[in-house]
Amino acid sequence: MKKAYVFPGQGSQFPGMAKQLYESNHQAKEMLERANEVLGFRITDIMFDGTDEDLRATRVTQPAIFLHSVVLASCYDGFKPDMVAGHSLGEFSALAASGAVAFEDALRLVYIRATEMQKCCEKVPGGMAAIIGLPNEKVEELCASVEGIVIPANYNCDGQIVISGEKEAIAAACALAKEAGAKRALPLSVGGAFHSPLMEPARVELGKAIEATDVKSPVCPIYQNVSAKAETDPVVIKENLLRQLTSPVKWTQSVHNMIADGADYFMEIGPGAVLQGLVKRISGGSVTIEGITTI
Repeated sequence: MKKAYVFPGQGSQFPGMAKQLYESNHQAKEMLERANEVLGFRITDIMFDGTDEDLRATRVTQPAIFLHSVVLASCYDGFKPDMVAGHSLGEFSALAASGAVAFEDALRLVYIRATEMQKCCEKVPGGMAAIIGLPNEKVEELCASVEGIVIPANYNCDGQIVISGEKEAIAAACALAKEAGAKRALPLSVGGAFHSPLMEPARVELGKAIEATDVKSPVCPIYQNVSAKAETDPVVIKENLLRQLTSPVKWTQSVHNMIADGADYFMEIGPGAVLQGLVKRISGGSVTIEGITTI
């Protein structure tokens, strides 16, 4: 049996996240308190007692999800991956959990990423929408035909793509998708146009931070969003991390490649269960899928 551990991205947060872990595990408490020091504010207070609205701010959401996932993986005795992957933000969790980037260094990267992305959201308003029930190629064609910036951003599973870009372009693409027979073309409640060219300004500071970060070969291959392939070379990993900011998340392709490379057991580590559902649809139920949110 080959085990693939996968880590969720933005949208899986919830009030009270990691609180039980903090209260029941000494190592988890130490790591979370260290995170408060690194960030310079008590993110645990927001994670444990904040509202949905408090947790929705990108600069909070991303480090909160990262912390929940990585602390859980660090404290879980059964964490012995043959391969790892993470959806968008989750890629940073996967890198930390697999030993490619030190915990504190990865947390700093995530916070810089989140802060710079939030600046982009405030400077150039954008959006995202889920297109369900159309082939990937059709969605790509529709996006290319619309005036303005809109691209496929998340290839979540067959027949489910999230598009991202300027709000007017998103609306136009949704209208065309409905005309083409999409089951749903639904604008999402997100802070901005993630994984699109509208995130380009964030590349400057994030690029500097990634370049300055020590990245090692992970203990197992990581299937990165940009390439959907097994990566172990620190130079390639760094390049892909930066490219991910403005490039699509190839989640469907990544899961297919992990299965092709022998993965027959998937475990989602962190808040929520979104990835479990996606892996089930992508695999057609051919693999074992579980999830863990606390220990």
